[in-house]
Formats: sequence, C-alpha cells, structure tokens
Amino acid sequence: MRKLIMWNVITLDGYFEGEKNWDLGFHGLVWGKELEEFSLIQLRSADMLVFGATTYQGMADYWTNAPEDEGEVAKFMNELPKLACSTTLENTKWKNTTITKDAVSEVSKLKKEGSGDMFVFGSGILSASLMKAGLFDEYRICIAPTFLGKGRRLFLEGIPNKELKLIETKPLSTGGVILTYIP
Repeated sequence: MRKLIMWNVITLDGYFEGEKNWDLGFHGLVWGKELEEFSLIQLRSADMLVFGATTYQGMADYWTNAPEDEGEVAKFMNELPKLACSTTLENTKWKNTTITKDAVSEVSKLKKEGSGDMFVFGSGILSASLMKAGLFDEYRICIAPTFLGKGRRLFLEGIPNKELKLIETKPLSTGGVILTYIP
C-alpha cells in the first residue's frame, strides 16, 4: 500500500506562500545541497505526485521548460505519474498526468494500488481536503527561518484535531529544519 506524504516548506509563522501564487522567495533561505539531496531521496521513493489545480499548473509551466541545471530533479518531476486534482481543469500539458475531479475518492483508491510513496507538494486547499479525510500517512515540513507576516497559510481553519508523533528532525546548515510527523 502506498503512503500519502505531505511535503511543504513553510515560514516559522506558518505561511507556505506569500500574498500571490508562487510567491516563494523564502525557499531560497533553506535551499542548498542538503535540501537538494533530500528532495532527490523523496523523488526516488515516489511513484506518484499529487497536486491541486493551481500548484499543478505552476509546476507544469516550470518543469516542462526546466533549466538544464535542474538535472535529476527535472527527470523525476517530468517522468513520474502525476494526479491533478481539479474540478475545472480539462486537459493537461505535462506528460504522465491524470485529472480527477474527486480528489478524496481517487487518492483513497490509488493508495491501495501501489507500493511507492505518493507526495503532495504545495496544494494548500487540496491538502486541507485530504487532511479532513484522514488520508495523510506522513507530514514532512521544512521550516524556513523567517517570519513572512502575511500570505497563505498551509494549515487552514477547519482541519480536524489530530495528534501527531515526531519521528525525525533534520537541521539544515541553512538554518532550516525538516520535521517529519506521523498520525
């Protein structure tokens, strides 16, 4: 059975994005060789990537035209199967993509069909739906050492109360910390 894993970078005050879509400048505070290697380890364990509509469109725009220095990460991002969860998206431009209008039902089904990990990157609204359905098996959050003060929070009001167990902490030389929790 596949595990569904959330991966996000957030600020110390809980924002995963600034006031506009793709306002992710704070990611540069934690990016470095350690986080690049961690990203590759995650991608090597994945057999599917899951995105909400906005994240899917931004990722597709970037990775289908990725710069040459993205190397191995670009290869994984472009080759892995992807699930775009959207009630409005009609077609895809990124290869190996399937669209679903019922994310909770489709992710529940897909978790039973494979053995690799399924990752949700970004996708705050989708993540809230999957959290409410109790579908995440693991939460991997990288804390960027900054206060953003405004923007879009990752964890929205209305998500269910759930105690988590910390299973790993990984400090980065950049000052960021990766925290891994399971329900």
